[in-house]
Order: sequence, then structure tokens, then C-alpha cells
Amino acid sequence: MSSQMLPQFNSVARLPRSLSLLETWGFGLSGLFLWLGPAPAMHAALGSQAIWVWIPAAIAGVLLNIQIKHLGEAWPQMSGGTPNYAARLLKDYPFLARYSAIGYLLGWVSVPPMNAFILTDLIHTHLRPLGFDPPDLPLRIGFTLLPFIVAFSGARALGILHLFLVLPALCFILAFCLQGIGWLTLIPNSPSLLPPATPHFSFIDWCQWYFVAVYAAYGCETASSFVADSRRPLQTLQSLKFAAGLLPVVYIGGSWVLMRMATGAEVADSAFLNLTTAAQPFWGEAAGTIVTFLLASCCLMSSATAVSNSPRVLYQLALDGYASPVFSVSSRQGVLGPALLFTLSLNLLCLVWGNLSQVVMITGTGYLISMMAVHWGVWLNRRQPEALWSHWALGFLGVEMVVLVVGGWAWSWQSLLLGLAFPLGVLGVDAAIRKIRWALFHPEWWRRYYRRQSFMPIADPILWQVSTLIVLICSATAVGWFVRAILDGMGSWSNAHLLILLLMTVVLVGVAIACWTTLPQVNAIAQAREQAEQLFKDASDAIVVVDEGGKILKANAAAAHLFGIPKNKLLRQSLTQLLPNLNLFSGKWQHRSEQSLQRSDATERTVEIVISERTKQQTPEYLVVLRDITARKQAEVALRQQAESLEKTLQELQRTQSQLIQSEKMSSLGQLVAGVAHEINNPVNFIYGNLTYADEYTRDLLALIQLYQEHYPNPKPAIQDRQAEIDLDFLMEDLPRLLDSMRVGSERIQKIVASLRTFSRMDEAELKAVNIHEGIDSTLMILQNRTKAKGDRPAIEVVKNYGALPSVECYAGQLNQVFMNLLSNAIDSLEEKLHQHLAEGDRSFTPRICIDTEHCSPYVRIRIADNGLGIPESLQSRLFDPFFTTKPVGKGTGLGLAISYQIVVERHQGKMTCHSVPRQGAEFALEIPMSRLVSQ
Repeated sequence: MSSQMLPQFNSVARLPRSLSLLETWGFGLSGLFLWLGPAPAMHAALGSQAIWVWIPAAIAGVLLNIQIKHLGEAWPQMSGGTPNYAARLLKDYPFLARYSAIGYLLGWVSVPPMNAFILTDLIHTHLRPLGFDPPDLPLRIGFTLLPFIVAFSGARALGILHLFLVLPALCFILAFCLQGIGWLTLIPNSPSLLPPATPHFSFIDWCQWYFVAVYAAYGCETASSFVADSRRPLQTLQSLKFAAGLLPVVYIGGSWVLMRMATGAEVADSAFLNLTTAAQPFWGEAAGTIVTFLLASCCLMSSATAVSNSPRVLYQLALDGYASPVFSVSSRQGVLGPALLFTLSLNLLCLVWGNLSQVVMITGTGYLISMMAVHWGVWLNRRQPEALWSHWALGFLGVEMVVLVVGGWAWSWQSLLLGLAFPLGVLGVDAAIRKIRWALFHPEWWRRYYRRQSFMPIADPILWQVSTLIVLICSATAVGWFVRAILDGMGSWSNAHLLILLLMTVVLVGVAIACWTTLPQVNAIAQAREQAEQLFKDASDAIVVVDEGGKILKANAAAAHLFGIPKNKLLRQSLTQLLPNLNLFSGKWQHRSEQSLQRSDATERTVEIVISERTKQQTPEYLVVLRDITARKQAEVALRQQAESLEKTLQELQRTQSQLIQSEKMSSLGQLVAGVAHEINNPVNFIYGNLTYADEYTRDLLALIQLYQEHYPNPKPAIQDRQAEIDLDFLMEDLPRLLDSMRVGSERIQKIVASLRTFSRMDEAELKAVNIHEGIDSTLMILQNRTKAKGDRPAIEVVKNYGALPSVECYAGQLNQVFMNLLSNAIDSLEEKLHQHLAEGDRSFTPRICIDTEHCSPYVRIRIADNGLGIPESLQSRLFDPFFTTKPVGKGTGLGLAISYQIVVERHQGKMTCHSVPRQGAEFALEIPMSRLVSQ
């Protein structure tokens, strides 16, 4: 199977858990009333044989309820219930999963139109004797649309309406079953509990009516559809167990009562007449009224359940990747708009079809297939913990397959084929919705719509609600006047029948109107209040509500923490006592201010307060928000104290950064020098090492040539010509001198390499005892190109007055950088003075650098002096400042002396001074400790 075909179980866009436990139980128990639909018709067709259809159907229904409860506990986040559980069980068969779920959906889709037909017929039954015959189509459309109108305001409105109907209806239907069985058992003049003879059994008839019974007996699992939006999902699932316990009482007990007590031919297949006839012996004249209520409430409840259940099936199918994503969109109130509209369109299609029995057969086929899918899925997952009684499931699957073929064919093979094809048609429509580029078919359009709807309150809600109230009162008065005129000519119980129908219809219409008028405003107010209360509780800032006298009426937990007073003791205290600087008169309170707070633990805090005035029942109140800003104030003081320090630190960091850059440059130069020295050293050593052998071999060859000349003074003409061509006598005389000059050059290169290595000190440890003179000489060697004569500029004389110095423990590479900086500056000064003298035509000036070293235990002193331009006395105090330079722009960075000072003073704990006389020169004196112990 391709990965594209596998469903994607989505965990987003979940429904809000808004339904209470009683509301979900109400939806779950509505399946018990589905028995009222097929039972009278089955009883009329099969007589006492009908009980043998209901017994196995009830057993299957009980086991199915318990299985669905177990699945719901395994997947408490799943909406839609039974068909979506089946789809999850059949995840390896995605097409079958989608097909069966749509079949279940179609089974419930036909319920509102079917109930619309039943309610319309019930109204006609009671109004025709009065000479009033309302038109069928408006009533059927109205009864079909009303549950949807309510549903578009949210599932809670339908749930509450459903709950008000299900409680009395459940009592009545249980009373019918239990009283009927008790009457048959205990009353002497009643028909006996047991039938007089065993009825004839027809297998085809049994399959036909089991086909219909599945539609009702399996329908008690609807509570599972609402687990995902239940506030207590696991307790909601308990209703399945409760309904399973009541299912045999209603389906078997009620059928038994019909079998024994509704035996007259005049009742035919009329639900009203069958139930009234059966109940009249123990309910008397009230039977008709109670049966009317049962039938009407059954229709309204099952329609409400269908309208609530069906969109949730589509919603979960969309989340699991089996249906178009548009069906997964939900409003903040849990309204499944796209799924509701799609369900409504299917309802209207069934209504337009018109042939109620055929619609029931077609949609019932899909429902039966969905139940078969549940049992097949349980069997396939029999080794999984969520699957119960897998062998029973397989047995029921076999029975249902036979019922589908035999029973469906017996009813109508055309309806059976249409029922098999209908889910395929719905799947085709869903595929088209996925591909059509119409905004209404895309989730984003609905999300924007719901966002706009959330921020579109009625401009004048009071005017709207008063207008609605006037219309409702006038309508109720007119209907009451009209109904009273009709009821005046009828008996009391006939009045009650009609009154029950009218009351339930008016209630449904009234709730539908309220859902689109007052309920949205009430819901918005409730949401706003809930959000405000939650914000008040959860706010991290302290919030108190005070009266005009400053007494605290309400406070959150943050306020109690801020004041250091328990919440119950904080109430009724005066805010002006807690904040002594606050004005005693509330009318003079500033909107925003800073106040001092003296806490109960004697600590003082600074708080910022914001005060807003509001009116409650014409009494002014003040909402005060307090924020502890003590830490902020302390931070402000600390920041002010650190401002100058930070500015100085920033400047120091900038200087340090530049110094580090310059140091890195010098370090890179040292590495480059060391690398070059290393690369030159090897070939030079090779050449120098072989010169001795080359000289020896050359002398041997020359001696051999001389020996040949002595013994063969007259060589052949060709040899004589070659000797003359190469000037053999000159070659023998010059070749030894050439090898001697090569030896001198190699030795010179070795000295240069040694100087470079000494300068870089890359082959030594960072801290080591070294010869200072070697470092100075290596630096001079590198700067030799700048000290020698160039053109009309004389050479710079370097005078070395070296004393007897011991080895000095120092950072040799860094100290060589100091020598480099000082000697380079001296050369720069001398070159500038030479340029001035040459410009004046004076060639008598002799540039000179004097280097003196001496041992002054425990230091060594090094003086580097030049006879250049010198440094003005006013600038000498700034020589070692970073970025200060006496050179022209572009010729210096102002970092050389600063870095040198840092190396000598900070790195070596030595001293560095400068003495200069303008126009006569400058002298820099260094004192370096001989060892680290001295510096410490």
C-alpha cells in the first residue's frame, strides 16, 4: 500500500470540551427511543414473530455498546464515535474505512427528514378532525431545518434542549415497558404474559425485519460521538454501559408488550395507535397524550442527535485524512459549519426524494455495512487490547452479511443496489470538493469567516433583544388565541394531544429563534466574563477593586502576595492606609502614579499603580492595577552609577581591541618569519654541508687533470681544442675560489636564518631564559635593509655597547617586538632629520643609533638612543597612550609604543622610560627583571 493512501491521524483543531456530562448522556440515551419507529410496523407485519427479531438484535446492541465503550476509552480524543473507531480499526483498508463511515453517516442523515414526515403526519392526525389541514411541504421543511438552525449556534443549545426532552421521555418509555410487563404478569383479566402458541417462523421475513431492526437496536452507541467535546469523556462513555442495560428492557420488553396487547386489526402499522392501544389498559385516558409526547419527543430528540452526530463523523474523517480538510474547521463554540452544511444538503436530498420507505432502505443499507465494518475491524484487531469478544464479532458479521443480501433483496433489490452505491456517490462529491477551487470548499475561508464573526457584535443589542421579545410575545399571543379557539370544541384529552404537539413545536421554534438572537449575546457576555475572571485570577500584576471610599472589595492572589496580607484579611481594608502617599479622596487619584508601600514584614516597596473608574449599579468603583517596580528602581540607580564606568570600559575595550589586533599582526609576522627561516634553513644546510665534499672532489679532479698533463703533455688535437675552448687553466685556477665564495654566502644565509629564528623565538617555549644580545642582533639583522646607505642617504651607524649580561627569563618573542618598535621609531626619526638636512643642503649630519646594555642586579638595563629629531617635552607624557603618534597621518597607528609599554611593564613587570631633547634625539630605557621571582 502506498504511503499516500494511509490516513494521517491529526491531533490539531480539536473541538472545545463544552458539553456537560448530562448533555452527552442525553445524546447517548436517545438511541433507546429509535425503537418507537420500526416496532409498530414490525409488529403489524410479523405479529408475535417480531419478538424473535428483537431478541438477537438487542443482544447484538448490548455487546456493541460495551465494545464501543472500550474503544472510546482507548481513543478519548476521537470525535464521531463508532464509524471513526471502525475507520481506525480498518486503517490498513482505507477505502473500506471511508466507505463504511460514510454509510453510517447516511444512516443518520435520513433521520431528520423521516422525523419531519412523522411529525407532519401526527399534526394532520390531530388537526384534520377539526377541519384544519395545513400544507405538508412547509411543515416537513420546517421540521427538517429547525434542528440545523439551533445547531449553527453550537452543540450546547441542542444538548440542553435534548436533555429537557430525554428525561421525561425516558421515564415514560420505561414505564410503558415495565408497567406493561407487570400488568401482563399480575393482572388476572389481562392477556397472559406468554403467547398461546409458538408462531410460524419465516427466515426471509426475519432477515427483512432484522435489516430494519439494526437501524434502531445498534443506535444506542451515539454517546461515543461526543466524547471529544465532553468535559468528562470517560464518564460520558459510562452512558454506553447504562444504555446497554436499558436496551433489553425497551427493545425486548416494549416489543413483548406490543405483541400481547396491541392485537387489534384496526391499529395496523400506526405507531400512535399501536402504542396507545397497548398502554390504555394501565394508563387509561392519558395514554394518547403520553404516546403523543413520546412520539414527538422521539422525533425531536433523534433529529437533534442526528444533526449533532453527523457533522462530527465528517469532522473526524477530515482529521484522519479520509475526508476533505474543509470539514475539520470548527468555530470557537464548536460549530462545525462546513460539515453541518454538507449534512443539511444530504437531508434536503432525502426530503426531496419523497419516498420515505425507499430512503430508509437506501440509507439503512449503508448503516448496516458500517456495523459490519465495526465487527470486521474488531476481528482483524482481535489481538489488540481494545478489541473485545472478537469471535462474537465474527459471528455477528456473518449474520449481518446474510441479512444484507437476503433481507435487502427481499425488500427491494433496486433499493439495495442504490444503498450500496450511495456512499460511493458521497465519496465522489467529497473528492470533487477537494479539487474544486471555490473558496467555500477551503478551510482558510471558514477560518477567516469565524474570526470575523467573533468580532462582529450587534451594534445595539438592547434594541435587538427588545424587538425580538416583542415579536415573540405577539406571536405567542396570536398562536395562543388561535389554539384556544380550536380547543374549545374538543374534549380535554384531545386538547392535551394537540397541546403537547404545539408546545414542543413552539419550544423548538423559540429555541431556534433565541439561538440567532439573544443566545449569541448571552454567550458573548458569558465568554467575556469568564475571560475577565480568568485574567483577574491569573494576572501576574496585583489587581484590586475598591469602592469610592478606598475600601478593597476584591483582590487577586498577586495582590495578597504584594501586600503580604492573606487575601481574606485584605478585603475591606483601606487602600489609602496601605499606600500612605495616595490621596484620601478618590476623585483626585491620578490615572498613573508611583507609590511607596510599607509591607507588613517592614520592608518597603515601590509600586506603580494604574487606576480605572467603572460604574456598577450606579455606584462608582475603581479597578487598581499595582506592579512592584522596586527592582526596576534599584536597577535604575545601579545603571546610573555604572553609566560612566561602562562608558570608560567601552573606551578601554576599544583600545584593547586595537592593541590585540596589533599584537596579532606582530604575532603573525613572527610566525611568518619563523616559517620563512625554517623553509630557507633546510636547503641552505644541504648546500653548506655538501660544499666541503664538492671542494674536496674538485681538488681531486684538478689533481687528476694535472697528472694527465704531466704524463700526456701532447694530447690529441680534439682534446687540445676543447681545452682552449673552456680555458682550462683559468677554470682550474678560479673553481676553488668559486667554491670558497659559495661557502661564505652559505654561512651568511645561515646567520640571517639564525637571526630570524632568534627574533621570532617560535622554536622555544614562551617563557625561557634567553640571551638579550641575540634578540637585539637578530632585530638589527632584520632592519639591516633600512640602516644601510641608500642613494644620497648615508648609512645609519649602529653603535653597540654591550655589557656582560646573564641570561634573562622573559617572553623572548614579545621582547623582540619591543626592540623592533623602538629601533623602527629611531630609524623613522633619523630618516626624517636626514631629509630635513638634505633639503637644507647640509650633508654633515651622521645618523647614529646607540645600544647600551648593563647588568644592574636584579635587573638588566637596555638603552636605545638616537640623534634624531627628538620628542617635544609637552608630548612625552602621552607617548605610551594608545593611538597617540607624532608621525604624519598614514605613517603610524599610535600603537607601537603602547604595546611595547604593555609588554615591558605589565607582561614582564619591568620599567620603560623615555628621555628626549628636541632636535638632539631620544633615549628609551628598559629595565627587565632577570627572572619571574624577581618580578613577583
